[in-house]
Amino acid sequence: MELHALRSAEFLSEQSLANGPVFAQDYVLEVDHVDSFRARIEADLEGVPVDWCVQPAAGRKKRLLIADMDSTIINVECIDELADFAGVKDRVSEITERAMRGELDFEAALRERVAMLKGLPLADLQRAYDERVRLNPGARTLVRTMTANGAKAFLISGGFSFFTSRVAQAAGFDANRANTLVEAGDVLAGTVGEPILGKAAKLAALNEEAAKLGIPLSATLAVGDGANDLAMIEASGLGVAYRAKPIVAAQADAKVDHADLTALLYFQGYAQAEFVTD
Repeated sequence: MELHALRSAEFLSEQSLANGPVFAQDYVLEVDHVDSFRARIEADLEGVPVDWCVQPAAGRKKRLLIADMDSTIINVECIDELADFAGVKDRVSEITERAMRGELDFEAALRERVAMLKGLPLADLQRAYDERVRLNPGARTLVRTMTANGAKAFLISGGFSFFTSRVAQAAGFDANRANTLVEAGDVLAGTVGEPILGKAAKLAALNEEAAKLGIPLSATLAVGDGANDLAMIEASGLGVAYRAKPIVAAQADAKVDHADLTALLYFQGYAQAEFVTD
């Protein structure tokens, strides 16, 4: 018999998420087979607006957070917003969606989309950040609470360093890593720096940062939404799919489809009174 814990964070609706209380419960149970227990919970809660996680009770608080940026820590896909300023959002967004679903090679899809941004004024990058980019609810609290309790937080993105550097500072991440847009004077050249940071690089970052800290992967948490996040999500101690594409949601240890990002704190055993919100 193994001791395992179930953590659930329930929200009545998106409106209650913004304005109402958080209802969370914690159960400590002894189960024989974790996979069968998880399958039973999934079946029992199908259609119910509850985010839940089944995991060992020991070691729940993770010492490393590796997070995707676009549509995970922030509300948008930055490349789609840049494409809007360039007048090609419909074409770029379609490719983005297919790439995030795992239907296209990520690196090739990124090169194709960036090529459509050729000639975009550099000033539009700051404009996109100022006008379009917002931290998703709970993002800053997640990062600040974990780092206040001794964890390291690392933002890694298949997007662009222009945005990760700013988002990392706004949310409180310790470090960030992303792709680089090549410039030609005061406009974009339409190319991306090589090598491209994709699925393999995200997994490598997880392994590298864990090794630097001298911790096992069981002490790590990875969160993301797209196919290029899947390898790090599967390898981490707690892999979370946030509003994720089906290919990711099917493989993650837990899903967050209803709550905000503070659900990742509840999953780790933090009480709301422990949250760092300033």
